[in-house]
Amino acid sequence: MTLVKNDLTVRPIAGPEELGLFSRLHYVLNDELADDLAQGRRRPEWMWVALRGDRLLARAAWWSRTGERDPLFLDVLDLDDSAADPDLLDVAEHLVRAATAKVVPAGSRPPEYNRFVPADWRDLPAATRAVGDRMTVLERTGARLLVERLRLEWRPGTPVPAPGGRLAFRRVRDAEEIVSLMTAVLDGTLDAHSRADLAAMTPREAALTHYEGELALYTSPRDWWRIATLPGGDPVGFVVPARNSYHPVIAYIGVLPAHRGKGCVDDLLAEGTRILAAHDAPRIRAATDLGNVPMARAFERAGYVNFERSVTMTWP
Repeated sequence: MTLVKNDLTVRPIAGPEELGLFSRLHYVLNDELADDLAQGRRRPEWMWVALRGDRLLARAAWWSRTGERDPLFLDVLDLDDSAADPDLLDVAEHLVRAATAKVVPAGSRPPEYNRFVPADWRDLPAATRAVGDRMTVLERTGARLLVERLRLEWRPGTPVPAPGGRLAFRRVRDAEEIVSLMTAVLDGTLDAHSRADLAAMTPREAALTHYEGELALYTSPRDWWRIATLPGGDPVGFVVPARNSYHPVIAYIGVLPAHRGKGCVDDLLAEGTRILAAHDAPRIRAATDLGNVPMARAFERAGYVNFERSVTMTWP
């Protein structure tokens, strides 16, 4: 589907042979595009460009897990920040609207937008402008900021505390046990996605949705998942170390409300890190909301580095 407006051409790429064209605009995900296409996480019809002649002015692309029918995230939206075109934001808005109409099933809520940004992006004028321009384009289509998150990384050689002994760790028995604990830790959660879910569903529904939509889909061993208990066996919290399509990750960590503020999160994070480090992880990735200060401080104490941030926007 090619759309021509005045001298502007908006269309999806023809196939992997046009990755060179699509990659003319720089972004940290460029190195993953070819493999994503090969693995079915992206499709040519989900990768759109806005061209004026042979000049790439803007691009947009969606991502999904292998085998999924519909896209899960809009994770690429780039403009030629060096262009002097006074209508550049209009071009990008036209691109997003035209592509969304073809990519997102009719009547469906558009997938959320995620953008990786430098950890210090607010201190960098060029990055501040670039992030602001992309957010402005999406705001014109009705999107609103949901959350800014810290992206964190543990690197080999970083010390991992030995087990302290005050908590015991065991494997998760079954899906019902982990879903029940996920339901319980939603009480008082600081996580923006969870709070948004709770505005539309019960805690049990929110936990089950998260479990079925993410945790249950990891192909890494569930034997890695751990529940922390007191010496008498009462659960304190849980941690889910896993591997996604790209990295080892701390996929979920939660402390039951009655045990918060006692440092239990440090023990849980250390346990999850130990499990992944024992399997020769080249790095361990994690993320937490900028506003979740207790969790951010726990990652910092554990030696995780804030190497990047992400900005998430959603449509009502």
